[in-house]
Amino acid sequence: MIRLPHRFNRLQTLGSQSRETLARTQVLERSWPFFLDLCIAAIGLACFYAVVRIAMFWAGTAEPDIVISLRPRALPLYAFYSVVRIGLAYLLSLVFAVGYGYLAAYNKRAEPIMIAILDILQSIPVLSFLPGVMLAMVALFPTRQLGVEMGAIVLIFTGSVWNMAFSFYSSLKSIPKELVEATGIYRFSAFQRLVQLELPYAAIGLVWNSIMSVAGAWFFLMACEMFHLGSRDFRLPGLGSYLQTAADSGNGAGIAWGLGTMVAIIVATDQIVWRPLIAWSDKFKFEAVESNKRVSSPILHLLTHSNALASVLRHTTTPLSESIYARLAARRERKLMRLAEAGAPAGRRRTAVLQIVLLVAVSGVVLFAAFQAVQLLRPVQGSEYLQIAKGALATFLRVNLSLALAAAWTIPVGVAIGFHPRLARIAQPLAQIAASVPATALFPVILIALVQIGGGMGIGSIALMLLGTQWYILFNVIAGAMAIPSDLKEVATLFHFTTIQRWKTVILPGIFPFLITGMVTASGGAWNASIIAEYFRVKNQTLQTVGLGAQISAATESGKFPLLLLATIVMALMVVTTNRLVWRPLFRLAETRYKLGN
Repeated sequence: MIRLPHRFNRLQTLGSQSRETLARTQVLERSWPFFLDLCIAAIGLACFYAVVRIAMFWAGTAEPDIVISLRPRALPLYAFYSVVRIGLAYLLSLVFAVGYGYLAAYNKRAEPIMIAILDILQSIPVLSFLPGVMLAMVALFPTRQLGVEMGAIVLIFTGSVWNMAFSFYSSLKSIPKELVEATGIYRFSAFQRLVQLELPYAAIGLVWNSIMSVAGAWFFLMACEMFHLGSRDFRLPGLGSYLQTAADSGNGAGIAWGLGTMVAIIVATDQIVWRPLIAWSDKFKFEAVESNKRVSSPILHLLTHSNALASVLRHTTTPLSESIYARLAARRERKLMRLAEAGAPAGRRRTAVLQIVLLVAVSGVVLFAAFQAVQLLRPVQGSEYLQIAKGALATFLRVNLSLALAAAWTIPVGVAIGFHPRLARIAQPLAQIAASVPATALFPVILIALVQIGGGMGIGSIALMLLGTQWYILFNVIAGAMAIPSDLKEVATLFHFTTIQRWKTVILPGIFPFLITGMVTASGGAWNASIIAEYFRVKNQTLQTVGLGAQISAATESGKFPLLLLATIVMALMVVTTNRLVWRPLFRLAETRYKLGN
């Protein structure tokens, strides 16, 4: 019998172990895509069940007096209803923001009017939209729950869409000139340029403003799911109405359960939706040198490594997109040939005639609406005009003080988060939670603390405005810091810039367009938040201070529509005037001096 050396036996053992390890690895490699496909299928089935469940509820008859249960076991269903409302409102906001921002950026004649309208709309509080929106939706679907649901979704939309529209518009205005010229050289159609240039270039700012929009939707959820309109009491089963009922009754346990559920939803949304989108949008950064610090996401890894999803995209989306591009290119060529045959002056004359007809029609509608508004304002007395003027001045001072306090801390913190992905992984979910938690749910505690130290509703309203609007600046600064090209950062490092030089030459110019967008939307958000900050109900008591927001809230609750219209007009005029004198020149500066490219 031949005895092999001990070393040979050991090598043989190690070889067998390596083969076993390799075999296990191959099994895992074969089974992992199948597991990913199962996860994708489970997500699809869950979405299908959610659609069926919500359709059954909305198609049912309207319930006039819904009793909101404060039992914790009611929270899962309430949370589901609120998430669906916010999700639909967000999708509506995204479509509106892209469409409106595109038209405003590329239509030179309509641009000033459209931006002025956007300024006005973002300054109108949610409660000012409430009477018209809710009554119109209920009239469209008088016997169905769908009417009240659609009204709540549109109200959430009005509180979360404007910053997304401003973000997409400012991104389009700051696209480098050489990229636009390249699309012209390669004869891209308008749709192809939108999909392959404009949306990718605006992706970072749009994603971060989407986070802020959803956070704003959570902030106004209590006002949109439970409110009074004259003698009518509208309420919907949802997380916002649960928190509002708990706050009105002083139920601390109910507030804690509601806030806990909201925080859990926000954290899950961050991991499932926002973190994959942030990691995906990072590849659209306009830079010549790729950064070695990338945002990662397990969910994005799951989606990109799914065989089933890749097969669906390969056999449906890719051929469909190529077919659409080919048809649009052929249509564009035919259009150019027709214009060449007909002559450019004739085409321009037809366009001019259509614009004149549209302008006359819009002017007629505006004049009719203005006449009706003047008729509605007739019952307003002179003393009420004076009270509104005093309230407007008080709210103006609170808004600007809250903006100054917000900018003082959000700019350095936002830059730090945007420059350090590891810090972003920790700070981003915390910021989303803080931005999404309705300050009205915490306001009783804040107000009691301020009263004990000698403050009151005056200081409390500033604190509530700050809680509701500082996040607009923070998220836009984070997006701006993340969008700064890595090669600029490396140049600053190679030349050993000091901290002051880095801020003056790289950071502030790089974040400037995003910062202005954040400040504009934060200003409108602060005016909007005044309706809650200056007029608050707790334990069947109404706490209020002098301000335009308090007058709007009181007029809405009592059904005084002439006073509501007057206060809304004054607020819109103040916001538009501020935007024209301050923010619009800064926007032009961002489009010219602080624009990447030549």
